[in-house]
Amino acid sequence: MHLLPTSSTRHPKRSSTLLLLGALFSGSLLVLDSGCGEEKPKPPPENRQVRLQLLAINDFHGNLEKPTGSNGRIEAEPSKFVDAGGAAYLAHHISKLREENPHTVVVSAGDLIGASPLTSALFHDEPTIEAMNQIGLDINSVGNHEFDEGFGELLRMQSGGCHPVDGCQDGTPFSGAKFKFLSANVFTDTVSRRTLLPAYDIREFDGVKVAFIGMTLEGTPGIVTPTGIAGLSFHDEADTVNALIPELHEQGVKAVVVVLHEGGSPTGRYNECPGISGPIVDIVNRFDPEVDLVVSGHTHQAYTCVINGKHVTSAASNGRLVTDIDLVLDAASGDVVETTARNVIVTRETADTAVEALVNDYVTKSAPLRDKVIGNTPADLKAPVRPLPAGGSGESVLGNVIADAMLAATSKPETGGAVIALMNPGGVRADIAAGDITYGEVFTVQPFANNLVTMTLTGAQIERVLEQQFPATGSPSILQVSEGFSFTWKASGPQGDKIDPASITLNGVPLDMAASYRVTTNNFMAAGGDGLTALTEGKELRTGPIDVDALEVYLRANSPLTPPGLGRISVTP
Repeated sequence: MHLLPTSSTRHPKRSSTLLLLGALFSGSLLVLDSGCGEEKPKPPPENRQVRLQLLAINDFHGNLEKPTGSNGRIEAEPSKFVDAGGAAYLAHHISKLREENPHTVVVSAGDLIGASPLTSALFHDEPTIEAMNQIGLDINSVGNHEFDEGFGELLRMQSGGCHPVDGCQDGTPFSGAKFKFLSANVFTDTVSRRTLLPAYDIREFDGVKVAFIGMTLEGTPGIVTPTGIAGLSFHDEADTVNALIPELHEQGVKAVVVVLHEGGSPTGRYNECPGISGPIVDIVNRFDPEVDLVVSGHTHQAYTCVINGKHVTSAASNGRLVTDIDLVLDAASGDVVETTARNVIVTRETADTAVEALVNDYVTKSAPLRDKVIGNTPADLKAPVRPLPAGGSGESVLGNVIADAMLAATSKPETGGAVIALMNPGGVRADIAAGDITYGEVFTVQPFANNLVTMTLTGAQIERVLEQQFPATGSPSILQVSEGFSFTWKASGPQGDKIDPASITLNGVPLDMAASYRVTTNNFMAAGGDGLTALTEGKELRTGPIDVDALEVYLRANSPLTPPGLGRISVTP
């Protein structure tokens, strides 16, 4: 029984009202149960409807434990927030919702793993796969973070086996996902149209076939480490789906659900959709009319929308919501005649005991490392704000600390000889609160295990890197820079001319465009991540320690920390 308001979409081209009228005037004899044990005649197939329930999540990011702060609550009413999330609570809510309909499919719209808290990430996200096996996930479309450790590791998540370097860390074999990873638009061979993973999964319910197409955002190459996806190509989402429709029709499929790791941003609360914007709008507007439903993700927003006559949903992130979607299927046509959707808050009254036991086991195994105190800060260390607020320079205290740690780890001649360090803001995932700093906090800030890379760049190449902070579309991605390095950018300047070269200084001296400098980044950036292609021109590359290890060493050596001031980056109108 649905207790919350729902939004419903009927499909005019296949109205259930017309089907009902057809049943009334079909001449079929309806026999009431006389109590004599005779079975009621089944309605003819052309008048029969099948009800299918989809339960959807997205951007879980390995949040097995209860997420905290703003990542662990939902605004249920204006200015009224509810604590939400945690795998054991998610499992309970899915189990209860599943009881409403025997025809239930549980789907995830990507980033199920990657950028995960330590409890999952320490074991290469195997705990999250095991938890989702218990929860009964059926399908996960591949998001960009599923490629964080390269596509070979993604394939291991599906098929199982011990990690090639760390082995089976928890002492037991890893059997892989019981659910299916799907990605229709990631190709290993564009000529033969061979995909890395299956493009879709067809399921049948009382004789009606439903196709689930899994999609990865086309822009993945710009936000993951290029070496991890070498040899793969990522294609347009709408074009890929539309090309599959004839193939699905040949298999007798008319009901089509797209599970897509790309999304939008509305201005309302979790069950609303005012002012929806972002890539999802254009993609859905270009989908073939045969697409009936789109389950989306990536933007960590919550919405139940209708775009171009199609329901489009998203369940925020970290397992705080489950989208409960009901589809009414016409048995005669095999098509969807009505959809209803609502987001359900994953409240924390009741936990699933089996999933809770699994999570607690991994919490216990990871606790000694997680709770280790590695430093102290007298003040909060704030991460970069994204998207960049109006008038903001993009600089942050925590970004400065991380860049300083990168420089400290690579500044000696024997460790790289760096004089400048640059950190991408998207790699700084959380704040650090005042007081003792634990390894778990540091890992939450930098969960990607990127190696530091030191290279030689000319002043002119560094200036080009700084210009690449400003993409043609979207918000700037302002690099966090080490002590002694500074620059000014002009908000009104045209793309490609935001930076005054004379404003770029090192220890107060303007950068010489013809001179060479040793610069430290991480391997994601060094390979051209975040569109910083000028970094791929670096020479004399030297690989250094893991970024989180460098930060740990720095915080230990500088405890209690003196938080750095701002002023390395300036912005003018």
